[in-house]
Amino acid sequence: MNIFKDYGIKIKNEELLKVALTHSSYSNEHGGECYERLEYLGDAVLEIVCSEYLYKNTNYSEGEMSKLRSLYVCENALWEYSKKINLKNYILIGNGMSEANKTIVADVFEAVVGVIYLDSGLNNVKKLFNSLIVPYIDNKEDFLMDYKSLLQESVQTVKKSVTYKLVDEYGPAHERVFKIEVIIDNLVYGVGTGASKKEAEQNAAKEAYMKRA
Repeated sequence: MNIFKDYGIKIKNEELLKVALTHSSYSNEHGGECYERLEYLGDAVLEIVCSEYLYKNTNYSEGEMSKLRSLYVCENALWEYSKKINLKNYILIGNGMSEANKTIVADVFEAVVGVIYLDSGLNNVKKLFNSLIVPYIDNKEDFLMDYKSLLQESVQTVKKSVTYKLVDEYGPAHERVFKIEVIIDNLVYGVGTGASKKEAEQNAAKEAYMKRA
């Protein structure tokens, strides 16, 4: 089994790789270990590799780097990376499950990263990161779409209010553009435009959320 053949990585310890691909529902039925411990390790390894990349390749502040790291190691991101390598096809699940869902697939991705680290070291994890994940960073892919919720959560801790205000609307009916301001305690923190009010609000919330990093 060579999941990462397109990335020049060969995992020698096939037994450990099988553990990384084994969900608890399968191990409960057939015995053996599931991926959870390897997931714990892979999560930490992926964070350090991503942190180092952002530190060396950007000039962002500590807060901004933390936000970006969260973006590129979140469940939605891991799901996208997993689809590139068809990881879902390799996962072992119990008879009571029809298929591995997004959360399981994302967890298994981290587990497999843990295997690469144990099997051949941090450099190969970096090799995978640079080949598979960095293109998403370079393209500024956005995996966290609900910035309104993220912003709301971030201001709740300091008991501040968030409101959205439509400040402009222009263009023909079939190409309408909406401009929204997000206001936190009477101060404008972000401005966003979009083809709908919802999209404009999300873009405004994203700008405000990143500013608060």
